[in-house]
This record gives sequence, structure tokens and C-alpha cells, in this order.
Amino acid sequence: MSERAPYGATAVSGPGRALRVPDPTERDDLASFVGRAVRLDSSSLVRLRSRDDGTVGVWASTGFDAIVARSVTGTVAPRDTTVKARELLTALAVLRSDAVDPGSALDAEWPGALPPATGFRHVDDVPAHVIDQLVERGVELARDNPGPRGGPPASLLDQEVLTVRGEHDEVGVPLRVVFALSGMGFVDNGAGDDPVRVRVTDGWLRLDARYGSVLRRRHPQIPLLLG
Repeated sequence: MSERAPYGATAVSGPGRALRVPDPTERDDLASFVGRAVRLDSSSLVRLRSRDDGTVGVWASTGFDAIVARSVTGTVAPRDTTVKARELLTALAVLRSDAVDPGSALDAEWPGALPPATGFRHVDDVPAHVIDQLVERGVELARDNPGPRGGPPASLLDQEVLTVRGEHDEVGVPLRVVFALSGMGFVDNGAGDDPVRVRVTDGWLRLDARYGSVLRRRHPQIPLLLG
């Protein structure tokens, strides 16, 4: 059974679809995370998955062909579900309850597989002020070269604006990943030498900053064709 709250949000009081995050600070942080994803992309989707360590992995699409990630202590039922970011944000912001209905299931709409939980190789760290400089330059270029819908064109977003070299890897970081990192507020303005860690697997690029992570496939997905 559920109780109807204002603006269509639903508080969960029985079995069924439920996201439970007991700590109010973590709930507020999650609402902030989802809210930023919505600002980047009004049609953003959020994937929620319960982990065996008592946390919920949270991934959100951004409109930059990159996903952002964080985790919170809690549970979600079902254990793996995809919802509209707007619905989840409404539930978190309006109800402020430790258990909410995260929204209607849209599992088939999530864009591909999730990145692996382990197996990333550390390439190198980049100071936060370098990221800030890249964002400022990228904004200038996007303003001077708008795409057909007014935003940055794909050709600009796909440009590799940073090359990071490690002992075994050389990795190019595209502007779209830098924009997603900044747009989500994962790097403090004026953070200076605060490190942004660059890690990779053979299939994924990952940037870890103080307040969250951005991930993007290093190679396009190959569609599965069934004869």
C-alpha cells in the first residue's frame, strides 16, 4: 500500500517498488545529484542497483553520451531498475522520507550495459584547475561554433582536449566528458590542485573527482545482429 503525496510523489509504506536511504544527508546529496543530471538533460534516466555491501549504485545519463555515478547507503526494490530522473527527483525533494517510490520502471530504455565495478587501471591524476581551464575554453568554442540546436556540435564535443599518459596507457579525454564532470558540480571552482583521477579499462574511461564520477565507453557499442 502507498500513500499519495503532493505533486505525484509516492511514499512507500509496504512491499513493492521502493528506494530506501535512511540517512537524511545522503538523501539530500542524492537529490542534488539527480537534480544536476536533470539540469544537464531534462530526459535523463537513472539506474539504481542494490549491492551486497549495503549500498545502492546510482548512474544517470547526461546528454553528453557519458554517464555519471555515485552511491548511497541503502536498498532498492527491485534490486536493479531504471527510472526517469525527474520522477526520482520529485520523490526525493517533496517527500523527504527514508523510503520513496523511485518512479515507473523504464528498464528497457537504459542505454547499454553498466561499466564494471572493478578492474579499472589508474592512468594519472589531473589537477582540478586544468579541468576548469578546459571547461572555460570549451564554453568559448561552443559559443563561437553553435550546433544546429544551439548547443555545442558533436564534432566539438568529440574533440580530445586532454591526453593523459601512464605507465601502460595513453588516454584521450573528450570535451563531452569534461563538460559532464563540470556540469554535475563534481569539481569545486577554485579547487586548484585537487586531483581528478583518470582510470580506464579496455572498454571504459572513468574520471573520479571529489563529488562523483563520469564514465564513457572508449569505443562505440557494436549492435548485436540476430539472423
